[in-house]
Amino acid sequence: MTERARAGASGRPGPGGGEPATRTGREPANPGLTGAEVAERVARGEVNDVPVRSSRSTVEIVRANVFTRFNAIIGVLFAIILVIGPIQDGLFGFVIVANTGIGIVQELRAKKTLDQLAVIGEAKPAVRRDGVARPVPTSEVVLGDVIEFGPGDKVVVDGEVLESDGLEIDESLLTGEADPVVKRPGDAVMSGSFVVAGGGAFTATKVGREAYAAQLAEEASRFTLVHSELRTGISRILKYVTWMMVPTAIGLILSHLLTLGLPGDAAVRRMVAGIVPMIPEGLVLLTSVAFAVGVVRLGRKHCLVQELPAIEGLARVDVVCLDKTGTLTEGGMDVSALRPLGSAAASEGRETGGDGAQGDGDAAYLEQVLGALGAADPRPNASLQAIIDAYPAPDGWRITGALPFSSARKYSGAVLAGPDGARTTWLLGAPDVLLPSGDERLTEVDDLNAQGLRVLLLARTAGELDAPDLGRDVHPAALVVLEQRLRREAPDTLRYFAEQGVATKIISGDNAVSVGAVAAKLGLPGADAAVDARGLPAERDARAAALDETSVFGRVTPQEKRDMVGALQVRGHAVAMTGDGVNDVLALKDADIGVAMGSGAEATRAVAQIVLLDNSFATLPSVVAEGRRVIGNITRVATLFLTKTVYSVLLAVLVACWQIPYPYLPRHLTLLSTLTIGVPAFFLALAPNTERARPHFVRRVMRYAIPSGLIIGVAAFATYLLARAYYSGPGALSAETSAATLTLFLAALWVLAIIARPYTWWRVTLVAAMGAAFLVVLVTPWLQHFFALRLVGTTMPWAAVAVAAVAAALLEVSWRWVARRFPA
Repeated sequence: MTERARAGASGRPGPGGGEPATRTGREPANPGLTGAEVAERVARGEVNDVPVRSSRSTVEIVRANVFTRFNAIIGVLFAIILVIGPIQDGLFGFVIVANTGIGIVQELRAKKTLDQLAVIGEAKPAVRRDGVARPVPTSEVVLGDVIEFGPGDKVVVDGEVLESDGLEIDESLLTGEADPVVKRPGDAVMSGSFVVAGGGAFTATKVGREAYAAQLAEEASRFTLVHSELRTGISRILKYVTWMMVPTAIGLILSHLLTLGLPGDAAVRRMVAGIVPMIPEGLVLLTSVAFAVGVVRLGRKHCLVQELPAIEGLARVDVVCLDKTGTLTEGGMDVSALRPLGSAAASEGRETGGDGAQGDGDAAYLEQVLGALGAADPRPNASLQAIIDAYPAPDGWRITGALPFSSARKYSGAVLAGPDGARTTWLLGAPDVLLPSGDERLTEVDDLNAQGLRVLLLARTAGELDAPDLGRDVHPAALVVLEQRLRREAPDTLRYFAEQGVATKIISGDNAVSVGAVAAKLGLPGADAAVDARGLPAERDARAAALDETSVFGRVTPQEKRDMVGALQVRGHAVAMTGDGVNDVLALKDADIGVAMGSGAEATRAVAQIVLLDNSFATLPSVVAEGRRVIGNITRVATLFLTKTVYSVLLAVLVACWQIPYPYLPRHLTLLSTLTIGVPAFFLALAPNTERARPHFVRRVMRYAIPSGLIIGVAAFATYLLARAYYSGPGALSAETSAATLTLFLAALWVLAIIARPYTWWRVTLVAAMGAAFLVVLVTPWLQHFFALRLVGTTMPWAAVAVAAVAAALLEVSWRWVARRFPA
């Protein structure tokens, strides 16, 4: 920082005399409502009472977990068993109650976490009341309130512009039109739009549910369980299971009643036993629990997940697009140097010292200009705030007109009247935008950018602020050199993405060389080949190819950021976009996953699925890891559930074809499901898992579930046929069932052992504990009676073990063959 910049930052009065720099036309002309008027409107119900929630209500959570299609089916079957008895054949009903309860409790925990985080991250509009602007919750805005807004602020209710200072509003979220709309006093503004440049105030004309887009904010921040490949895939599987259940049930009941002549109650019990295991009843609930636990875990790290599937989505991402400012760098900057160029002050005929344009007098004058420009913008961005900190508003200057900064044009401006009354128009912005291509001063700018410094050009112009070609004919006055503060956690985070096979693209509106220098400091591969986005091919496929080959892009406009995201998606990439500024909103909205910084613009937080409330870029790896844990583990346990579905369908078909009694009672399959699926799945679903998420969930699960289910079903049926040939007499069916149950359990336990790989001490303990629990049932008399399981003799039980061993060998062979033949 220059000596003068340091002095300015410490509060040194600006050089020159008279009054401090003043702004004209900026004092609030309308003081807003009085406290009494606000109370009257609240009493009349004219308040913005649209509930903006980060989660579903308690009633919705209970309803969603209890009133499901399969709970209804299980409930009917459970009611039938309660009527015909015995109660131990209805144990599956109690398992559903337990699973549903767990789902409700976990989601309520997630709701509590989300609601607390939403309060922390909630933006409050500035509302004028009794002549004073103060932040109030969105729900407390009343009809007729005067609301101030500036760049990045979201319009929370419909209204009419009261004051405008270069106000430009983006209504793309409502109309699809990407170009900002200039708003003047009297123009209408709609809720859901946001400010991209300038500022002003508007009067609320429609509040609550009468507003044009009243539901937009609610939907943007609601805890949801939809639009997830995982849940969509599970729903598709459940639909197929439903179609198979009805004919299977009819076939079983007719077979047992008409062909075998069993009593009605016995036939119904066997039918229920055949139908219940076909239903992967705990899979949906377990998925919800896994997501909910993920939300709670991330909430502890101040990460607000506004949509549940965002956890899954970020785990599937293979390209992360990062905005440099506010993401890789901290929001603040420091002025490190002011380099006068001399042309402007000299052209004014000012005394600049012994060497003309380069004298101390020139620098002092330019400091005053910068201080006045800072005073001209009521809502400065990070660059201008650094200038304001370094050069306070000088005395004796007046602002007679202002042009707010815009990401599209890359500069701001103001008309200033100095202490001597002379009026001049100044611009402050990107040198490579304000200077013509090939200008010799750009070489100096490139050298500074190559050091990772940010450079702004201060220039004088003779044009009018509202001229469309204002930036074409300028007289350069000085280069303002800014030093950016890198986030300490950024290098480790970029390294994590590289190790996980996730490509990183830095997309910034800053100079490409400067962005490349920052990327190089962070250790990003390809940082030395930064590309100016203005030189990218216009054709979409060629642009997408360039994006695949390059990691760093500069001078990217908001619309180009959006186009880049779309081009990457066309190439088959799952794209995450991070940002904190209003210029990132369009790209955040179109990306597969939008990640906003908690301190960023309100508009970015509204459209993003994930908000990092503590602004820590280092939280992103935790989100990716949590998503991978959820998806990888649910894929594992889904194989368990669907293997059971496959062998249950196969057994029902084989029994109907052979015209023999169904070998199992509901209590047998409840026991097996609990020990080989229910309990282990709960632990496996919440275990650590760093496997990268891959698409095609249904295909990846069914490629293992189908052969496993067929092998287990055939093995259990073979043991059943052997037992029917071996046993005879009154207790034969019970002995046959026990032998078949032993084979079924051992084969299903082997599938669990395969899925539990790679082994750790707790996974081995889990599998062993399930085997030990079944052994306890077999050797404990009262449990033998309760579950109707009693192995008779030694020949047939050992034959059942032998069949299970063959099945285990076939399972190993089939899993390895599938892995080679149908890779994920």
